[in-house]
Amino acid sequence: MTYGFIGTGNMGGALARAAAKTVEVRSCIVLANRTPEKAAKLADEIGASVADNLTVARECDYILLGVKPQMMAGMLAEIAPVLRQRTTPFVLLSMAAGLTVARIREMAGGDYPVIRIMPNTAVAVGEGVTLYCCSDNVTDAQREGFISLLHCSGLLEQLDEKLIDAGSAVAGCGGAFAYLFLEALADGGVYAGLPRAKAQRYAAQMLLGAARLALESDDHTAALKDAVCSPGGTTIAGVRALEEHGFRAAAIDAVIAAYDRTKALQEAPAN
Repeated sequence: MTYGFIGTGNMGGALARAAAKTVEVRSCIVLANRTPEKAAKLADEIGASVADNLTVARECDYILLGVKPQMMAGMLAEIAPVLRQRTTPFVLLSMAAGLTVARIREMAGGDYPVIRIMPNTAVAVGEGVTLYCCSDNVTDAQREGFISLLHCSGLLEQLDEKLIDAGSAVAGCGGAFAYLFLEALADGGVYAGLPRAKAQRYAAQMLLGAARLALESDDHTAALKDAVCSPGGTTIAGVRALEEHGFRAAAIDAVIAAYDRTKALQEAPAN
């Protein structure tokens, strides 16, 4: 199997790094990017090869479309003639927010097998979340090949397409929200006297541990929070400050805003 990546930006590059952790796959990865030097640099890092978009479209069994939603139509128009001429099976993998399986097929000009994926950048370190759904003509073997490609990336979960956008607003966009919170925690630590590097490391490890405990515990997150809050103590004073500033509402609104933006992208005309 050969795995082609068209687009090696932040998310495409993270997925390529995750795929390269699979030893048997690494030598079968082909990278293409509109800036060839960027693809070459990543290829040197992970042991992949470099080609152009048309070569990836012509030769790869899995074609990962790692371009922004507003660029997808133009890129697929470029490779569509090559796809039409193919006589061997292939799968298109799209990670473009807001573009449904049906829309990708329409842009590509055929009812090709499509796996729509919504990953996050933590796949590069094996702790990501990738939600996915498959078109009805993706075979079991093709689905297993996709899972083999990203099995070192973290959580892989198949989801009904109608839930993909909501899942992405939490698991995909949520990473940026977590980094913002992490940065703010570190800023508070610096204000209290910690060196920046230590404050950031402590905050990052705390979030990592809290996430692990939430995943492995049977307790509700409210109970986990209460377990840290002693009556009249320091933690509950901090929780009160967060509540005074609308912390929960801001987090909820951030997810809803991301979801609404995804829906708006679905309604936008293709370039």
